[in-house]
Amino acid sequence: MAERKKYHGVVVPMATPVTADGDIDEAAVCRVIDHLIAGGTHGVFVVGTTGEGPSIPQDMRRRLVEVAVRHTGGRAVTYAGIPDNCPKASIEAAKSYLELGIDAVVAHLPGYYPLNAEDMLAFFEQLSDGIPGPVMMYNIPITTHMSIPLETVDRLSRRENIIGLKDSEKNAERMQQAAEMWKDRADFSHLCGSAVLSAAALLAGSDGIVPSTGNIAPQPYRDLYEAACGGDRQKAESLQEKTNKISRVYQAGRTLGQALPALKVLMSEMGLCDDNVLPPLRRTAGPERAGIVEQAGELGVLG
Repeated sequence: MAERKKYHGVVVPMATPVTADGDIDEAAVCRVIDHLIAGGTHGVFVVGTTGEGPSIPQDMRRRLVEVAVRHTGGRAVTYAGIPDNCPKASIEAAKSYLELGIDAVVAHLPGYYPLNAEDMLAFFEQLSDGIPGPVMMYNIPITTHMSIPLETVDRLSRRENIIGLKDSEKNAERMQQAAEMWKDRADFSHLCGSAVLSAAALLAGSDGIVPSTGNIAPQPYRDLYEAACGGDRQKAESLQEKTNKISRVYQAGRTLGQALPALKVLMSEMGLCDDNVLPPLRRTAGPERAGIVEQAGELGVLG
């Protein structure tokens, strides 16, 4: 990779600390942010998938963004998701977050109606027209059940305030093609949101990675990023395997909705936040919880 773009590096999709009664745990939000930045994170992404964004009420989302912006204090680039099936609601949320000082908003497709490529184009054009600030597109077929064609992304990339794509599709061929398409574009960033493809994407020219496991292990991802950017394939691939092992502790054999509570178990054991989650997700407890903690201990994940 040549000169690093503004939107680059290790961007951690932050898990959202919540209290037992379902409110934002502001003190824990600050602890997690400090932990991420101490681990070398370039960006903090709140109200995302890992952060249970769709489950957070609008007023709580705004408060989370406010706390995150204030506590980050310019030490990292801040991103906030604007998940909603109503484009107008996403636009209003984006305006509010930008007023609070968020650096960029992140938008995925609405997930209710099936859309074709032209529908997707029109949707993001509407967001672009209505949002007075940087917008990053977010491709996540596991939740939207649709994939944004790269040709559509490229058309949208010509818009001044559409600044990048966070692509969480687990498709190595697509990731390689996307990295090649935009690696020389100073005005458009490609962030790999499929953690298992982190090293491959960066070595191909991606600008950054968005690993949920960065919540518990930010430093290995920073090391992976630096190794890949420096052309050290062997070290990058070794760190890829290391981070994959950590990820499997809470992801293996679990759906996304089961993995996120399991991630909170590890964060709780590290003293970052409690293991509470928002409905419809449920806390991981009993023997399953004990097994996660034991496996993490064997890998030395908990310090």
